[in-house]
Amino acid sequence: MNAAAELVVLLDEDGGAIGTAPKATVHGTSTPLHLAFSCHVRDEHDRILVTRRALDKATWPGVWTNSFCGHPGPGEDPADAVVRRGRQELGLELDDLRMVLPDFRYRAIDANGIVENELCPVYTARIRSEITADPDEVMDWAWVEPAHLAESARLTPFAFSPWLVLQLPALGLGSD
Repeated sequence: MNAAAELVVLLDEDGGAIGTAPKATVHGTSTPLHLAFSCHVRDEHDRILVTRRALDKATWPGVWTNSFCGHPGPGEDPADAVVRRGRQELGLELDDLRMVLPDFRYRAIDANGIVENELCPVYTARIRSEITADPDEVMDWAWVEPAHLAESARLTPFAFSPWLVLQLPALGLGSD
């Protein structure tokens, strides 16, 4: 589904659904609160998959981020949306999908003025397939040790998405 046709779920301040809007219209300089998700994928060595966002992404192009993220559609089960987006963005098949931060929420402003304003439950999963990244979404990817990722994000937060930088301590990584 292309971004122009994709709908996102708009939320009130308490996280209740209040409507929908085309994804292409909600990420701007006054982005309404909407539902999203993030997923952190681990391999058999317990390393975390990080991806580098494609350079033509509207927000935070070229920065490193969690394995993948996206938006559940209206009426779509969030776990089903995670599975769908993992397949679309990275060609992934996942095992052991778990919601680990159900209430994660953030608001951040990109250097070009675009605002992210999301209630973004965070999931973890295990990989059970090869990675076949969509170059329109991901320009690079790497498996990293959790401690190295946390240290890198702490020392150079500008190289990472703001949601990843905020999620790591909440996941028990990057805390001093």
